[in-house]
Amino acid sequence: MSAAVAGETYSVYGTRAADAAAAAIAARVGHETPVAAVVLGSGLGGLAEQIERTATIPFRDIPGFPAATVAGHAGALIVGRLDGRVVLALAGRFHMYEGHDVRLAAFPARVVHALGARTLIVSNAAGGVNRTFGSGDLMLIRDHINLTFRNPLAGRLEPGDVRFPDMSSPYDPELADVARTIAREQGTVLREGVYAALLGPAYETPAEVRMLATLGADAVGMSTVPEVIVARALGMRVLGISCITNLACGLANSPITHAEVLDATKHAAHRFASLVRGVVSRL
Repeated sequence: MSAAVAGETYSVYGTRAADAAAAAIAARVGHETPVAAVVLGSGLGGLAEQIERTATIPFRDIPGFPAATVAGHAGALIVGRLDGRVVLALAGRFHMYEGHDVRLAAFPARVVHALGARTLIVSNAAGGVNRTFGSGDLMLIRDHINLTFRNPLAGRLEPGDVRFPDMSSPYDPELADVARTIAREQGTVLREGVYAALLGPAYETPAEVRMLATLGADAVGMSTVPEVIVARALGMRVLGISCITNLACGLANSPITHAEVLDATKHAAHRFASLVRGVVSRL
């Protein structure tokens, strides 16, 4: 999708649009450079309550952002301080299964980059493919598999992007080491593994889960990867954390519901918030 400005063509969810959204946000909150931006997945928005807030901006008030529609997503950008460090927190995200373009799913990463963030912490609720994982476990994302078959970089090269970004280390090794250290100090068990992103919105079939395990996935979800791809194209450092909410379809004895997902993240929310706060304090 594109629009014309002064005879030029630009992407609705590209660099120009991100700059416009960032300018609108900065007009409300000022221009302090954030040390990091955090994307809060389903049920993990409790961290936002620990931020000493400068402003809370509903997504619908940010140019280019629609309102959030999924349960467990507050749908707001929180600007403030976490342990004395300036942060941006996105309480919710835009999913392709809602009918959104993949470029919109990744657009918040462009906006926080335009606001000065150079570190992106992404989180999500995910089903456990690895049978050793349990409900409520936190998993450090070492790598991902993009099975949505969508890429937010397809199309015209945006200013500031790399045409062929290297994805050999999509998740920053140094940030991962910091997270491991914090988890160890806090006594939190931090699993590690590969996150597989599917389009959704249906949960996976047992056959699909067996396929994912064969491909090397440890967890499966319906988000995160578009944001990470754009962040890496912009040169941002990325840390990814999944909250394992349940065993994926076919590995448990009962059907999966979104209510179950939210309940599991509620029990893991404190450990997740403590881990992210520890990482932010050392950036």
